[in-house]
Amino acid sequence: MKSWRDFKVFIVVDYEFQGGDGDPQKPICYVAKNAITGSTFKHWITGNEKKPIYPTDKNTLLITYFASAELGCHLALNFKNPLYILDLYSEFRCLTNGSHVPSGYSLLGACDYFGIKHSDVTYKKSMRNRILQDIPFSNKEKKDILEYCQQDVELTNLLFQKMKPLIDLNYALLRGRYMSAVASMEYNGIPVDVKKLDEIKECWQILQEELIWRVDKNYNVFDGTTFKIEKFKNYLKNNNISWELTPSGLPKTDINYMRKQAKVYPQLKALVELRHALGQLRLNDLTIGNDGRNRCLISPFRSKTSRNQPSTSKFIFGPSTWLRFLIKPKPNTAIAYVDYCQQEIAIAAILSDDDNLLNDYKTGDPYLAFAKKAGAIPPDGTRESHKEIRDIYKQCMLALNYGMSIETFANNVKISYAEAYYIVKWHKRRYRKYWEWNKNFIDLGMLSGVVKTNFNWYFLTKNAKYRTLQNWAMQAHGADILRLACILCVENNIKVIAPIHDAILIEASIKDIDNHVKKTQEIMEFAAKCVIDFPIKTDVQVFKHPNNFYDPRGEIMWNSIWEILNNIDPIEKKNRLLQKYQKDLNLDIWEPQLVRRDDLSFTENKTLNRIKEKTNFTDLELKYLIQEARDSDFDLEEEIDWDYSSYSDAKNTIQKAIDPMKKKTIKELMWETGSYE
Repeated sequence: MKSWRDFKVFIVVDYEFQGGDGDPQKPICYVAKNAITGSTFKHWITGNEKKPIYPTDKNTLLITYFASAELGCHLALNFKNPLYILDLYSEFRCLTNGSHVPSGYSLLGACDYFGIKHSDVTYKKSMRNRILQDIPFSNKEKKDILEYCQQDVELTNLLFQKMKPLIDLNYALLRGRYMSAVASMEYNGIPVDVKKLDEIKECWQILQEELIWRVDKNYNVFDGTTFKIEKFKNYLKNNNISWELTPSGLPKTDINYMRKQAKVYPQLKALVELRHALGQLRLNDLTIGNDGRNRCLISPFRSKTSRNQPSTSKFIFGPSTWLRFLIKPKPNTAIAYVDYCQQEIAIAAILSDDDNLLNDYKTGDPYLAFAKKAGAIPPDGTRESHKEIRDIYKQCMLALNYGMSIETFANNVKISYAEAYYIVKWHKRRYRKYWEWNKNFIDLGMLSGVVKTNFNWYFLTKNAKYRTLQNWAMQAHGADILRLACILCVENNIKVIAPIHDAILIEASIKDIDNHVKKTQEIMEFAAKCVIDFPIKTDVQVFKHPNNFYDPRGEIMWNSIWEILNNIDPIEKKNRLLQKYQKDLNLDIWEPQLVRRDDLSFTENKTLNRIKEKTNFTDLELKYLIQEARDSDFDLEEEIDWDYSSYSDAKNTIQKAIDPMKKKTIKELMWETGSYE
């Protein structure tokens, strides 16, 4: 146990750095202040530094605001990270979690909260913008930047003086250690199959068109690659599907609601998954460094339960699940995904001291055990033999923790209200102690105005909803457990490259991976034991180079993408990409000798327009097909199934039907339609 008196030196430090977009930080300077003596150190980075000019020994407490930034600079400079770190950002979040913070959680926002005067926000933004420019600094600019950096140090020092009486030092030091682990994970990054990513990015428009073509023929709700709400409204009406409307009278289309509805109306599943893939995926937002690694802010402590909240578009585990297949170990290395087994159920059983829930958890499959106790599955039943029933009882166990109503539960799993009522009633009877504890936890939290975890993460409940508190204790203790596991793994020289909810992703050489996995699993069980006095078991998946990451939830989408890319004709691919790039290009600025346009005849244009009503083919594709069939007896409109044929199918059908000697060459066709090699 540490007290403030144990530290002889308090160092407040702030770094300025460049970087981002997937690359590690590149520090340019730092300012440090001894909070006891008032002495200040300013330093512009030269590249020859061996250690910082401020102390980092066991007698020193390093004080920062958002410590992972400063500690990331330590890693970039090969400085040893200090033993004791106080991160005022995480402590400010802990002290105000659940309450309204008018100016937000930046350093200036925290200063506003405590009544500390500071410089204008515009000035801070302008300085940061100049620092991030990859342009050499003049001597005056260096002086200005150091002055700006010192201002942040002075503000951080004033904030420390205000917050010091409110801080629970030992838990704060533990959170500081986690910020050191965060810096390490952000610095390491996740290895990505850049070659495959680039191919998908290059052909994403083609993939969108092909995926939409495959799915939309059953719905007719897209116009090109655009989802049309009026068409969707007509589809729902024509198929007698009940749907909630927005205040403006249009169908709700947020992905969570659509996924819930797809469970009630399974015919919608393909459409919903397609919309999720198209809507979530912003490939250019993924931040990939020059070394082929995905890096972004892990954003620790951002949720009410203190879990990390990295960007859903920049972090490779954020968008659609199939994108995780792009994770690929570097040569001679392997990665391992180590996750806790039913972590929330184990936490609920321990916190509530419910023996029935704990015993069912210890069977290895609490959902199956619950279904057996309810008499829905015979004693010798397995998850394979009674998968559908087990899934219903699984939904019940997970959904009730989040306050789901019986009616919603029944709709989600497509059973009657009476059946759902029986399952919920049995759950409350079987796990009576859990339900009593959960109610008492919520009631006490509402009355006292605050709840907390065993490791003193607080949540102020004045503005909290009842449902938020139903699962808060499980989520928040899960966050405590994972943080401690990350800390211990990093401090035991395990290369952790990402935290993912209740899992850790590690990297090692192929020869060392098994030992590192074993050590990680031991640490993760020990971390759970420290937080809730129960060692939660873990599962592991190992992926060795040259294999990519695998997640069964994204397999269908991943395979569909590569089926399209691997089967597309190279010439077709080139021309479709060419059309994409030519869309906004003024042809008049092109070299005249490269452009010769042989427009279709009046009759052929009529044919093109009629076919366009049956298919999503582009004008350029239809031009090629019409010219392929020109001067032959092939009836283009009648002899091709436009509802189901792809462009390649149509082209092959024409080529097989007409005399090969009468066909024009691809080169001739490209010349005539204005394309070129």
